Formats: sequence, C-alpha cells, structure tokens
Amino acid sequence: MEHVERISRTLVRKGSILDIYDDEVKLPDGSIEHWDFVAHRKGAAAVVAVLPDGRILLVRQYRPALDRYTWELPAGCRDSVGEDTRITAIRELREETGCESDEVTKLLSLKTTVAFCNELVDVYLARNIRKVGDQDLDPAESISLKAFEPEELKQMIFDFTIQDGKTVAGILAYLTASSGK
Repeated sequence: MEHVERISRTLVRKGSILDIYDDEVKLPDGSIEHWDFVAHRKGAAAVVAVLPDGRILLVRQYRPALDRYTWELPAGCRDSVGEDTRITAIRELREETGCESDEVTKLLSLKTTVAFCNELVDVYLARNIRKVGDQDLDPAESISLKAFEPEELKQMIFDFTIQDGKTVAGILAYLTASSGK
C-alpha cells in the first residue's frame, strides 16, 4: 500500500475556531508537496428540529464565505473540546430557535470537508419540539426561523436552494430513517 508521509506542519494562522497550517508531505513517488490543512479545534453539533406537526425548523443567516443568506439546521460549535455534542445541540436549538425538546437523539456524525479540514459535526434529531421563549443570539448573529414541510425541504435540496452539507445530510438522513428505508 502506498504511503503519504507528513514531514512538517507549520501554523500559518491561529483563528478563534480554526487554525490554518501548511503541511509539507512526501508522496509515494518521493516528490514533496505542500498541502493546506484547516484544524477545527472544537467540533460542532446540528439539530433536525421536528415540530409536532412534522414540519422541520430551519434558520436563515448570512454566511460571508458565500456572500449570501442560507437556510440551515440550527447548529453551532461546542463550548469546549470536551463538551458532549448532545449538550451543544440542545443549547444551539434553544439559542437559535427558542425551542426545546425532551427527545434528542444522535442521527449521524459527519466530517464536513475531508480534503483539507478535520471538522466533525454530530447531527441530532429533536422530535416534538416546543417553543419555550425567545431566541438568545450572540451579538453578531441575526437569525430568522421558518418551518418547512419535509417534501418542500427535499425539493429545496434537489433544486440547489439548500447546499449546506450538514443540513443536506441531516434532512436526508431523517427522511430516510422516518420512511423506514
């Protein structure tokens, strides 16, 4: 089996959640290359929030990397590396939607961008969510909410309206699991 060997990893920039590195690697043919590596220090959680009537809540927020607003699952980073992502999911659901659920179970775990980043997002399913208060957003957050029918979300995925990886994966995993397939 061929082997790629990392010779060195040099920190290029330390950010608030991400660190960017230059990796010098030796390829199986002996050549040397430089690859980018983005380390996501904390990990994150997202929530497929299902209302009692079966609709799913999404949040709309501006994403500077795309220079546009996107529809996404409620989600956010862990407060610390050791925080259970279930706690993160429950907190983010409450903060971003003002909702809670007593039924929060892990749906899937995914690596978002394996070509250059190690970010891990655990996606949870929260059934029978209920409104318990107002959103409790961070100062830089401006998030609106909307409940969608499952078929509407599937259409939004396949017409490229929803492109966020965790959202696509979470919705499709939920729809597949709930259909018994």
